[in-house]
Amino acid sequence: MPNHRFFEVDVPIHNAANPALRGLHVFTGKADSPTTALRRAHEVYDAALAAHTAGLEIPGKQPDSWGARGLRPGWELEWPAAKAGPWHNPLSCNTHSDFAL
Repeated sequence: MPNHRFFEVDVPIHNAANPALRGLHVFTGKADSPTTALRRAHEVYDAALAAHTAGLEIPGKQPDSWGARGLRPGWELEWPAAKAGPWHNPLSCNTHSDFAL
């Protein structure tokens, strides 16, 4: 069985009506590699977009924990610029940040 761990996929986004408005859409889930993580993030986004376009409810989280909870109408994802890597919990005591609870 492959060694699955949590990954995050960071996808730059921009507003179609105003490209100066930019952001980042983050997907997380289990995968065995960054390549698999990127593929799964794209798949769940495509499924959410297809459901939304058809007037259906957006599919929930998949058994491998990937999912898209919502869409941002008017925003376009820049998949060629997406980056995948191990997920780092921002609330973990093992991370070095200025965030305090």
